[in-house]
Amino acid sequence: MGIRNIRVNDDPILKKTSRPVEVFDSRLFTLLDDMHDTLIKADGCGLAAVQVGVLKRVVIVDVGDGLIELINPEIIETSGEQYEVEGCLSLPGKSGITKRPMTVKVKAQDRNGKWCQYKGEGLKARAFCHELDHLDGHLYTERLAPEEVIKRLQEETETD
Repeated sequence: MGIRNIRVNDDPILKKTSRPVEVFDSRLFTLLDDMHDTLIKADGCGLAAVQVGVLKRVVIVDVGDGLIELINPEIIETSGEQYEVEGCLSLPGKSGITKRPMTVKVKAQDRNGKWCQYKGEGLKARAFCHELDHLDGHLYTERLAPEEVIKRLQEETETD
């Protein structure tokens, strides 16, 4: 197991679409284990394989309630909405308010190829959406809330 370098800023790989995983073998297990070690060292809550330079549809998420490994993930249901500050390990020192679903259901394979479903609310829902966006070459900066929404949210916070 090891720590991998996280691709940052304008690295062109971050804009590429990841390919489905077809072989579930020791190379995949090593990638998943390395991604987990990298996530812990970076103190993040999610990481996509593309962020460590591997164009495979692999994501890990850990928002404090245990590691979830998602291989070939798809969002199958969303509900509600939330506006929260979001950042990214690939865009160090930056953040912005994004609009994301409040609840997300994801279908994905585990490291052995078995299909599973996961439900995330709040931070976990944001993490699922954020990491799955990476698999299609999208960054959270493409999902920033409009200025008028941010201003309204700030005004609501000040009156509370």
